[in-house]
Amino acid sequence: MRTIDRISNICAHLSAWLYFAIGIIVTYEVIVRYVFTAPTIWAEEISQFLQIWATYLAAAYVLKTRQLIVIETFVSRMSGPVRFGLDVFQLLVIAGFCVIAIWYGTEIAIDSIVQGRSTSTMLGVPKWMTESAVPFCFSILLAQALAELTRLFCPQPANTSGDAPQ
Repeated sequence: MRTIDRISNICAHLSAWLYFAIGIIVTYEVIVRYVFTAPTIWAEEISQFLQIWATYLAAAYVLKTRQLIVIETFVSRMSGPVRFGLDVFQLLVIAGFCVIAIWYGTEIAIDSIVQGRSTSTMLGVPKWMTESAVPFCFSILLAQALAELTRLFCPQPANTSGDAPQ
């Protein structure tokens, strides 16, 4: 499970850097478009491409840190067993959705490779480059959901020595 957590952390850091890059690209585009009246043909499409990857890459980390949107008022009133059941249900739904997204996302990405599809912009980026984000990132999210399910059923003892976990 630590390996899955590390992968989620790496993906979250990569996602943060991708959002930083998007900020730089958009700032550059605004400056060259409105100050120098020389817009680029690549800034919008590349920033969208990076945003797709950044959003999906962050999903497993969001699940790991339990930062998903929840209705705290509802959940906080639940008893221990009911809350446990809701957590199990939530993780099973996430895992099920991941399996479906991986299956269909892979089919779509492969079909784009076979058909040679590309975007209808001047860059003509191959579609599989964005479409492959779905099966790749949902595979990581599935692994994290299964790790979280395992944690629910097999909780790890708290580290009382003050040392960092190995």
